[in-house]
Amino acid sequence: MTLEEIHGQEPVPAGHDWMQGAGKALHELLASAQRRGCLTAGVYESAKLMNVDPDNVAFCVLATDEEDEGDIALQIHFTLIQAFCCENDIDIVRVNDVAKLADIVGPSEESGEPRDLHCILITNPNEDGWKDPALEKLNSFCEESRNVNDWVPTITLPE
Repeated sequence: MTLEEIHGQEPVPAGHDWMQGAGKALHELLASAQRRGCLTAGVYESAKLMNVDPDNVAFCVLATDEEDEGDIALQIHFTLIQAFCCENDIDIVRVNDVAKLADIVGPSEESGEPRDLHCILITNPNEDGWKDPALEKLNSFCEESRNVNDWVPTITLPE
């Protein structure tokens, strides 16, 4: 039995406003990272980046839809990514709406094809670190979630 099975994957019970704020902050962070070129999308692309340069990863988003819940291979990848993120002090959240992520992030810039958005990493553009208010808000949200034993909180993106 995993920690998620014991405690469930329910959002932090800190109130609806806090959850909406986290969703809005995630939307802002993804849009900002996309503009800056600090976004890596795809399970395999993310795994390669974390293996090569884990210190450059600032935040991780795992996304599923209902039809993905039965995908055992994807769930195994998620478990490994979560473990890696915890081991390397990378904040991580879940989103249960890949379509909303696709609206925010859009298709691949190179090919224009839809991307694998099951895992998205936000990286630091330089060694000085990235001082983004949305990232700081999400880091605080993740810390609060861990304080109530929700190690991978679920965020709802705004409409």
